[in-house]
Amino acid sequence: MLSLVASPTFGRTAQPAEGGGAGAVLRKVLAGGAMTRPAVGRATGLSPAAVSRHTADLIALGLLRELPPPDGPPRAGRPRLPLDIDTRHHLACGVHIGVPWLTFALLDLRGRVVAHERIPRQGGAADVLRAVRGHLPSFTARRAAGRSLLGVGVVTGGWVDSERGVVVEHGPLGWHDVPVRDLLSGATRLPVHVDGHARALARAELLFGAGRDSTELVQLFVGNVVDAAIATGGGVLQGRRSRAGDIGHLPVPGSAEQCPCGRTGCLQATVSDRALVRRAHRQGVVPQPDLDLLLTRAAAGHTAALELFEERLRLVAPAAALLLDVLNPEVLVVSEAGTAVSPHLAGVLHRQVLAHARPEPGQLVTAGSFGLDILAVAACAGVLDSAYRRPMELRTARAS
Repeated sequence: MLSLVASPTFGRTAQPAEGGGAGAVLRKVLAGGAMTRPAVGRATGLSPAAVSRHTADLIALGLLRELPPPDGPPRAGRPRLPLDIDTRHHLACGVHIGVPWLTFALLDLRGRVVAHERIPRQGGAADVLRAVRGHLPSFTARRAAGRSLLGVGVVTGGWVDSERGVVVEHGPLGWHDVPVRDLLSGATRLPVHVDGHARALARAELLFGAGRDSTELVQLFVGNVVDAAIATGGGVLQGRRSRAGDIGHLPVPGSAEQCPCGRTGCLQATVSDRALVRRAHRQGVVPQPDLDLLLTRAAAGHTAALELFEERLRLVAPAAALLLDVLNPEVLVVSEAGTAVSPHLAGVLHRQVLAHARPEPGQLVTAGSFGLDILAVAACAGVLDSAYRRPMELRTARAS
């Protein structure tokens, strides 16, 4: 009979099965900063021998490095050199497929953007993936500076089946059952990680952002696609056929926006970037329906632009509060473009969500951690998540 009672750990922290001890060591050093081997052992519950073995492997792979000894009087015995993440050798590569743009990015092992470029998205799925195959080699050759690549992430909105590497449905792009991984795998010698951008951002927030000290997190993404991701136990919930987090058709009371699904007032149709810039253009706030123009005006404190973003946040807040109350995470992250350029709008988000929710003490409600780099970070998040979970399975290639 299956027991739901945890086994005793005799004072040691149980390790996640995925990645084993090496992954646990790497993630603890990422979360804790420079740490000595004894500190790693205390944080992970691993024996000194296991810590020594795993750190030696991770140093050999170029994932960890020893720092010089700290200043101070010398101590008897072997010096305890701090360990830190080694960002000198490897990069994660990724592509975010958006409605207006394709964003190409390189991130280091601490999730920092090393390089990014964007080109207009044009044509259907075959044209887009042909453009990705064509641009990726030159981008990495020019911008990776000889560092090895850990993998290629491909991230977009809508319904993405991560296990099969298929974009099942992306309404704004008009994509259905596009086998992205199969179509791109031949263009690279590296693993191709395909994911939806809400799940990708949830992974990034857990590794490098607001959720780095948490295991329970909900990520709400508001763009041309509106969707959510749920992290529990430090892992991101996929759901059947990777469909968990599909909230784009939640009703918005009072909205008369037509949705492609045939109904009116769906969340995505009401608050998407497309709907927002249409309203901005109609009201004369921007000369054309362009999100970059609207963001520039909001960043400059333009009252009418800020009011449009404030109204969007008021419409998003009930859905965010519903996620907070129903799922009860430690952290709720809402990634929305206006909050990336205006601290005022980040404050509006916080107040509006809490006005509709019943938060518990200690719960964090926050805007996304990555500002205007959000799409670049999302593009590479799956590659970095895989590296930190299964470092001993890494397969790298030099950019050329």
